[in-house]
Amino acid sequence: MLMPTPPAPVPAGHAAAPAPIARLLQRAGIRVNGPAPWDLQLRDAASWRRMMTQGTLGFGESYMDGQWDCERLDELVCRLLHADADRVLPPRLLPHWLAQVLRHALVNLQSVSRAFRVAERHYDLGNDLFAAMLDSRMVYSCAYWPRAATLEQAQEHKLELIGHKLELRPGERLLDVGCGWGGLAEYAARHFGCQVVGATVSKEQAALARERCAGLPVTVELADWRSLQGHWDKIVSVGMFEHVGPKNYAGYFRRMRELLADEGLFLLHTIGSERTERATNAWTERYIFPNGKLPSALEIARAAEGRFVVEDWHNFGIDYDRTLMSWWQRFERAWPQLRARYGERFFRMWKFYLLSSAGFFRSHQGQLWQIVLAPRGRSCEYRSVR
Repeated sequence: MLMPTPPAPVPAGHAAAPAPIARLLQRAGIRVNGPAPWDLQLRDAASWRRMMTQGTLGFGESYMDGQWDCERLDELVCRLLHADADRVLPPRLLPHWLAQVLRHALVNLQSVSRAFRVAERHYDLGNDLFAAMLDSRMVYSCAYWPRAATLEQAQEHKLELIGHKLELRPGERLLDVGCGWGGLAEYAARHFGCQVVGATVSKEQAALARERCAGLPVTVELADWRSLQGHWDKIVSVGMFEHVGPKNYAGYFRRMRELLADEGLFLLHTIGSERTERATNAWTERYIFPNGKLPSALEIARAAEGRFVVEDWHNFGIDYDRTLMSWWQRFERAWPQLRARYGERFFRMWKFYLLSSAGFFRSHQGQLWQIVLAPRGRSCEYRSVR
């Protein structure tokens, strides 16, 4: 794949990082213009000021603009996170960080009026992009790798795992909240004999999901979770809780309980943070998932308490590292066919997204949880599935 030749590294005498950044890099075992694949190759010393004044936003944007490079961006990010680089803020970063905290504290960033924004900015980018990057079912969430050799197998194993965790039976009514391009809905209808209603806020996803599920007992609705109606034997939500937001967690679990039968099961599949955060990653929020926010285990437990019993809590976040690296490899191979539509700055943005995310999960700061929840008072015995 032909890419523009990057500028030469900044000479050593002009490459010195500001003291706070230099200390972080040293603690993470990262050198500026060093020989290791995870070392930062500086192309423009102006990137230091962007990092100092804008934190994670300046870090990502300066990469997008070609001001620095790294052979193994995923490993660089993993090492920085192991060194807690995202939580050690130089004083000059405080105004930017406080603005993020106040924004999340004072505004419901995931209100009904904002619910469709992430679809317009991310999920509707283009089905060609996601078809090239994902497996054949276009499952855009962490795969399950213990017995898989390929991405295709790992995603199928994940869908099978979900079906067994939910104890799906022929004829049951399944609600898929955040159904994406319909891969799970199709699998549940075809392999478990369920009647499925899927909901998404993405027009592009809804159109393709309807095509994918044609001839099956599957209905796909363009709808926010707050507008869903009916009564369901089982509910599943994969990879959309990250868009619900802390101000809506209690309302979300209350709504899921209202929709679920008394003897039903609800499986929540979500990325999680190792601790409760007051703000989200500024670069990710601007360029990838507008208004997104990762929940902590504490936030989920508090919101679900009194409505559901936790039957099973399964963490396989390490599998997201391998999933993201697979997506990156497929995207990179497909780039010659995608380049004309998306452009070179998009390539660097998407590369930063996928590889920094892989580093996030590799560092174990990122978690991936499948939580099986049952209504309080459910009489059926539940056995965990792996």
